[in-house]
Amino acid sequence: MSIAELRQLPRREKLQIVESLWSDLAAEESLVQSPSWHGEELRKTEEDLKLGNIRPVNWGASKKKLRKQFE
Repeated sequence: MSIAELRQLPRREKLQIVESLWSDLAAEESLVQSPSWHGEELRKTEEDLKLGNIRPVNWGASKKKLRKQFE
């Protein structure tokens, strides 16, 4: 499938493709290297969480909410 064809797909189908691709990539986690800035962002997020600047959210509930937006 070409990029032009992907651009023509409805948003919901695009998201399903992205999820499938991510699952496939994540299955071989050792082959995927995160950029160095990811570590810094994770440290910042952990610090914000400790300071009470952010709150954790339930990932399952968040995914359902996001999916509903694109149905």
